Amino acid sequence: MHELGIMTGVVESVTQTAQANDALKVLKVSLSVGRMTEAIEDALQFAFEALIDRDPLYEGAQLEITMVEPKSRCVECGNVYEHDRFHVSCPACGGFGELIAGKELRIDSIEVDLPDD
Repeated sequence: MHELGIMTGVVESVTQTAQANDALKVLKVSLSVGRMTEAIEDALQFAFEALIDRDPLYEGAQLEITMVEPKSRCVECGNVYEHDRFHVSCPACGGFGELIAGKELRIDSIEVDLPDD
C-alpha cells in the first residue's frame, strides 16, 4: 500500500507548513494525483484519516483529491490525447506518446484556521 507512504509525506509537509504559520487547525488539504501513479483514491483517504486520527491540529480536517487523467503528446506527429494506463500509443498515427499529465502528486492548497491578531 504505497498510499500510506504518499500520505505520510503529505501530512508531514502540511504539518510543517501549518506550524510554521502558527495555524490553530488544518481545515482542508487539496491534492492532485495522477492516475499513472496507480494510487487508489479510497486508500489515500483511508491513509489520511489514519495518520491524522487523534491529532488536534487535524480535528475535522477534510481531504479533497482531484484525480488527473493521463495525457500524452505524440513524439511523431505532436498530437495531444488522453488515454488509459495501458493504451498510450497515439490514436492519430500509432506513434509513441510522451506523458505530459497523469503522474502528478501535488498539494494544491491547504486551508487552515489562524489565530486572531
